[in-house]
Amino acid sequence: MNCYLKLIVLFFISAISPNAYAQHYDEYFTDATLRIDYIFGGNQKRQFIALDKLNSMPKWYGKRKNLADVPLEGNGQIIVRSHKDGVTIYRNSFSTLFQEWLTYDEALTTTRSFENVFLVPMPKDSVEITVKLFNNRRETTVEMTHVVNPNDILIHHIGENTTPYITLQQADDGQNCINIAYLAEGYTEGEMERFLEDARTAHDALFSHEPFKSLSGRFNVIAVCSPSQDSGTSEPSKGIWRNTALGSHFDTFYSNRYLTTLNLKSMHDLLAGTPYEHIIVLVNTAEYGGGGIYNSYNLSMTHHGKFRPVVVHEFGHSFAGLADEYAYEEEVINAYPHDVEPWEPNITTKKDFGSKWADMIDNKVDGVSLYEGAGYSVKGVYRPCADCRMRTNENPEFCPVCRRAITRLIDFYTK
Repeated sequence: MNCYLKLIVLFFISAISPNAYAQHYDEYFTDATLRIDYIFGGNQKRQFIALDKLNSMPKWYGKRKNLADVPLEGNGQIIVRSHKDGVTIYRNSFSTLFQEWLTYDEALTTTRSFENVFLVPMPKDSVEITVKLFNNRRETTVEMTHVVNPNDILIHHIGENTTPYITLQQADDGQNCINIAYLAEGYTEGEMERFLEDARTAHDALFSHEPFKSLSGRFNVIAVCSPSQDSGTSEPSKGIWRNTALGSHFDTFYSNRYLTTLNLKSMHDLLAGTPYEHIIVLVNTAEYGGGGIYNSYNLSMTHHGKFRPVVVHEFGHSFAGLADEYAYEEEVINAYPHDVEPWEPNITTKKDFGSKWADMIDNKVDGVSLYEGAGYSVKGVYRPCADCRMRTNENPEFCPVCRRAITRLIDFYTK
């Protein structure tokens, strides 16, 4: 009898717990998207978050399950709570270029600001939205909370007229899937056919890799034909500046192969109204380079011989939150303190190795072990395998640990 009563109590508690309650999408949200534009700024000593603009877009293409949970911690989180009762009804994690910039010496003496854009489902009633940023010790450095009333007349309605796009792949279940959008950067109106060819090449490259290949039916993929005034991208170190849709450029943070854009609002303006969550920007250049930021976007050059492995590698960053598994012999980037366990699933400092791939070593998964040298550090940070798509362009596949991490993420969003 006592055991039976305990089971009833446990069932009752789980039934009314905030996280369980928050899983009911239709109770809290409409089938629309609230796009929130923020400015993140500051320097190494002090950072701030400022609300820029609220936007409404038709339909919601993000997750409808596990609404209050995140599969990875990220370098920041956005949390939506019911204003009426404080229940957490949606949460997502992310990383930002701003936080990466804070690790460079420029941030010691200079204050800068960066655009950031987040998508959440449109609430039916007023909500409190909190944005938090974490440092590389996984500590909260700054946070801001503001109230959004979905009936606010100053919420800008966008996305009724979409940028032209084609569908490269339809998901088996259009509502319970992951949406990827390839976006053209540095392609003129007359080069759109070339962009579509490049998008198909990227698509074939990504879905030739496991586990994307086996789970391809869970992805909906489009190619968005956003034209640029000029062909190519900017290369500041060569004095080349081009007028493109996203203003992308090499030499980000003075690293010549780091290809990014700071114009996130323009990016999301071009995607407004299309079915998108994860953004792959294809840049019309033969110069080697790329960049990927978790749950934000990634960029890849398209006409270099390493296009296929690079676009897959960068998607490993932006979609799956996978860390770089290589190390710099000379350049020192203190991205991962050796006394803190990274949140990324494919590297470890051995501070909490049991939460990573220790079980795969115990089960003698082929090739899985501990290899020192990862996360840009020669010493103190470890990777799972001798080589992987997240380490070199030459390795043809993701290692078993990365494959498992990607599979878990796909399951989180679609099961």
